[in-house]
Amino acid sequence: MKLLVTGATGHLGALTVEYLLKLVPAEEIAVSVRDPKKAEKLQALGIDVRYGDYHHPESLDAAFSGINRLLLISTSDMNDRVGQHKAAIKAAKDAKVEFIVYTSAPNAEESGLALAPDHRETERAIKESGIPYSILRNNWYLENELGTIQAVSQGAPWVTSAGGGKVGWAGRRDYAEAAAKVLAGEGHGNTVYELSGKPLTQDELASIVAGVIGRDVPVQHVDDETYGKIMKDAGVPEAMIPFVVDIQKGIREGYLDVESDDFAKVLGRPVTPLAEILREILPQG
Repeated sequence: MKLLVTGATGHLGALTVEYLLKLVPAEEIAVSVRDPKKAEKLQALGIDVRYGDYHHPESLDAAFSGINRLLLISTSDMNDRVGQHKAAIKAAKDAKVEFIVYTSAPNAEESGLALAPDHRETERAIKESGIPYSILRNNWYLENELGTIQAVSQGAPWVTSAGGGKVGWAGRRDYAEAAAKVLAGEGHGNTVYELSGKPLTQDELASIVAGVIGRDVPVQHVDDETYGKIMKDAGVPEAMIPFVVDIQKGIREGYLDVESDDFAKVLGRPVTPLAEILREILPQG
């Protein structure tokens, strides 16, 4: 049995490989990366490092050769994202891959988030390929809020235009462990898992942060335009402002408010409490 993880030098991919090493021998693990030099540490562990670039489909044919089970981590390269994913799916089918795991977005079939259509179309392409699959609809990484969390730990208010909308935050490590368990495990054929922590409002998350840092965290509710200006002033690249504002709008409209016990079922344990994750990434007050 040979398992392959794409994007294995990224945050989620690297953690997934870390968990896979606890489940299967290193020689059963392969990774597909755009720059093999960045994966030299993995190679030293006995992992099969292969070159693969979504923009060069011919490289994927070699990368996926002899692979039984594939974790397709959605690319962060937004240049024809769906085209890149479809190239990987075609290469997987040509290589006779037996199982695909894909990291998607919450409630991708119905979500109005700007990032959802790419995931929706990729999910459709996977299902149409005829390859058995498992779709992991990852909600939102707590680490996505690290900039805000660090700012409030230094005295800034928690700024949001999401109103009372809720998010199923969870730590990246939990998402990685879930991906590893589905990739290496059995009984996941043709499944869709909504991987979501307990949905919380911005005020509730700010309260948890306050408990960890040992001081009050005031929450400043603003409109989308003001939020965008504040993010720009905080150093967020101008090209990213529409995206971060859209996420706030999407939260406000309920697109990340997903109630599901799939996460605990896949992990075989409760999702890691957010306060525990925060204590790992922030100094205590």
